[in-house]
Amino acid sequence: MDAGLFGGTFNPLHNGHLGIIKYVKQVFGLQKIFLFPSATPPHKCVTKVAPARDRMEMVKVGVEELDGFYASDIELKRKGPSFTIDTIEAFKNGNHKSDLFKKAHDPQLNFFLLMGSDAFFDITTWKKQELIFKAIPIIVMLRGNRTGIEPIASFIDEYISKGYKLNKKQARFTHKQLQPVHICNVPKIDISSTMIRARVKENRPIKGLVPVNVENIIKKKDLYK
Repeated sequence: MDAGLFGGTFNPLHNGHLGIIKYVKQVFGLQKIFLFPSATPPHKCVTKVAPARDRMEMVKVGVEELDGFYASDIELKRKGPSFTIDTIEAFKNGNHKSDLFKKAHDPQLNFFLLMGSDAFFDITTWKKQELIFKAIPIIVMLRGNRTGIEPIASFIDEYISKGYKLNKKQARFTHKQLQPVHICNVPKIDISSTMIRARVKENRPIKGLVPVNVENIIKKKDLYK
């Protein structure tokens, strides 16, 4: 059984996030996708990020009616900055203190790490990034074919490993010692968390940009004003 791991600040979770990962879930035949907000994002200015518990609540209500989608507070349960390699190992080992995880976890799950192309190009700055490529297959999501596969091929060859080989027909990079890197061209959905925060601050509507329950939390807690 295959499952996707999709982390991020989710500040807030929006319909662009959900539309893209729904597409990836279908294309790759993933049975489950776990979404996990970062508690202390190591690459973000924390003064501009809503409290972790509020972002977790938005993710939880945003996916609660979607089949096969689960919210995880794995990075909220762990002290210190949220490093992806630690999260990957916790999922793979079943070492997760959250009841949200235990209800959906299956020891037979094969995990894939989902990330956008911007995050992938930034991966060399991540903690122990070389271990990520040993630990888990990666699905890189290209929005609207914006980046193309050639820059990714050049990046992998220069910064990750020259041992990766591209199969263009399968849109996949394979390596004899490391995990594969899959490329998925996902729909272009022009919604961003930055856009939503700006609209809230300007008292403009966000209906249709975020799930209804997420919009209710933003209003109730007066977030992003």
